[in-house]
Amino acid sequence: MRYIQIGMLALAYMLMSCNSGEKEKLKEPLPNILFIYADDLGHGDLGVYNSLSKISTPNLDQLAMDGIRFSDAYCPVSVCSPSRYALMTGEYPWKSWKKSGVMANYEPSMIEEGKLTLPQMLQNAGYQTVGFGKWHLGTTFPTKDGKAPVGYGKFRHDQNGANIDVNKPLSDGPLARGFNRWLGFSCASECWIFEDNHIVGALEHDLYTIEAATGTEDLEKIPLQGFLPYITEKSIDYLQQFKETESDEPFFLYYSPYVPHIPLAVDQNFIGKTDAGLYGDYVFELDHYIGQLVDELEQLGLKDNTIIIFASDNGSQFIATSREGDNEQATNSPKDVEKTFNPDAHQPNFPFKGTKWSVYEGGVRTPLIVSWAGKFPKGQVSNQLIALNDILPTLAELVGASLPDGSAKDGHNLLSAFYGNNMTVGKRESVVVRGSGNAFGLREGDWKVLGEYPFVSPVELYNLKEDPGETENLALEHPEIAEKLLKLLNDHLNSTI
Repeated sequence: MRYIQIGMLALAYMLMSCNSGEKEKLKEPLPNILFIYADDLGHGDLGVYNSLSKISTPNLDQLAMDGIRFSDAYCPVSVCSPSRYALMTGEYPWKSWKKSGVMANYEPSMIEEGKLTLPQMLQNAGYQTVGFGKWHLGTTFPTKDGKAPVGYGKFRHDQNGANIDVNKPLSDGPLARGFNRWLGFSCASECWIFEDNHIVGALEHDLYTIEAATGTEDLEKIPLQGFLPYITEKSIDYLQQFKETESDEPFFLYYSPYVPHIPLAVDQNFIGKTDAGLYGDYVFELDHYIGQLVDELEQLGLKDNTIIIFASDNGSQFIATSREGDNEQATNSPKDVEKTFNPDAHQPNFPFKGTKWSVYEGGVRTPLIVSWAGKFPKGQVSNQLIALNDILPTLAELVGASLPDGSAKDGHNLLSAFYGNNMTVGKRESVVVRGSGNAFGLREGDWKVLGEYPFVSPVELYNLKEDPGETENLALEHPEIAEKLLKLLNDHLNSTI
């Protein structure tokens, strides 16, 4: 009996110690989070990912040296809106009402009301959630005649926004999906810049216009070349205000530039700075402003307790770029991708095949860097399979947030990988990827199958470990592997599309 009593006392002590440890852990302040989301930047643009890159990216390379970078990270869709949907919801985008493609002008939110988003989860956990730049997940604009905005469902219209009422508030945009504050645009082809729910300006875009709209005289007109420094300045202003208020709430800052997406609106001060043409100069300019943002964190004493995450929403649309190339007139269409190139030119998606819009690795592989001083390892490379739909559940675990049933259904909690651990339990075993149209693929381990859904033989099968450039189709040589992966892919798609 005495031994039982001693055992019970020991157990009670252990439980008290555990609880005490948890309480001490909970006393630690939650980290700030800065998420940097590039637009159409390739896996091979960064020097730290590609030693042959002709673009200097010192700030992003340093971020990788200060943190952990993932070699096998996926978008998982090679166009903008779907990729952003995956990040924001932890779900594959073909489960939304927008089954394929990107959001056209003035379409309603791609994220259904009530679905948990990344900023909403963090807001619920006590974060200030602020966003600057590009949303591209839908926003509802008021009109003077109660009809749909002129240009609805289009990407370009001569009378774009002619009936928009610039004095009334917007709805169903970023603030309705978890952000406390927002400054930027929803869709670049709409041109409208809004702060929170009010239109405050417009992009002077090379391809789109608001000339048909009325009541715009007092709106700030921002040249496309000025948008990157504009949102950087506003992001820095927010950080300074945050520091001054000494808020008990941490921040989630979503910095989402429209760079290096075409048109290549490079500021004059950065033209000619690389051997990769205007495209390379634009990436270099982006790296410069990312450096400003990170430096501000350092100067304000915020960097040590800020997690910095960098990714791109999909691969570059260019196979190669150079000083001699003419990418200034490039269009946003897969039909115009230049197929031939000088092998000595810069290759944005190196070492992968394919571009934006493609289901090949060049379209769906993203650079992913995660840094947290003193917590995440420095200079480590992880080959853990990870997708942007894993960010929500991973950060939920980090901040101690419980996810409701049914949320982030296609995401995995990979926090252990952020800490540099080689995960064996709970790791992601496979990822579904998509290009434009009905081009789908599935990667499991080293193998990847791809084709057009509904699939008709022969499909394509690659061993990415031995052939990362997807040059040798092994579907006929290994039909059993192709069949197994294709069944997994079919099972997923048949239940969701």
